[in-house]
Amino acid sequence: MIAIMSDALTELFAGARPRRFAAGERLFASGDRVAFLHRVVAGEARLLRHRPDGGRLVLQRAGPGAVLAEASLFAERYHCDGEAVVASSTLALPVFEARARLAARPELALAWAGRLAREIQAARQRAEILALPRLADRLDAWLALGDGVLPPRGRRRELAAELGVTPEALYRELARRRARTAPLTRPG
Repeated sequence: MIAIMSDALTELFAGARPRRFAAGERLFASGDRVAFLHRVVAGEARLLRHRPDGGRLVLQRAGPGAVLAEASLFAERYHCDGEAVVASSTLALPVFEARARLAARPELALAWAGRLAREIQAARQRAEILALPRLADRLDAWLALGDGVLPPRGRRRELAAELGVTPEALYRELARRRARTAPLTRPG
């Protein structure tokens, strides 16, 4: 099924315009009119929501092959910011072309619907993690969903945003975990 979806995305994005983004550069901003669907070719982009307290919540991480903010295909305006995490390139497909291609090709539309269903499942998993009251539990659940490996030090702020906490709270939790696993030493 994954190969079928990859082929379908290749077909859907055929002829899309290549775009490049620097680390931290916006692909689009909340409130902008939806103009393009972006499929990540290289790098990583994320979908961000800004919280009233000034924090940021990561709603989606899109690596190579993924489509960022795919639900925007059916929206007038973006509801979040799209931002390149690192230097990234995308294929930008005008939404009117995407809609026309999906309408003309039922098998392509079916593959797209399957992809959206998998994204809904992933979003529900992220919501379950965010519903956990304690950061320690959120971190455990996040590690269990992935490969159990923390991102490198320079990318842990992004993990904090994904977990819906401040970077400082995440750093304190990581320090507590390191302290619990540190070997006991004998005085003198």
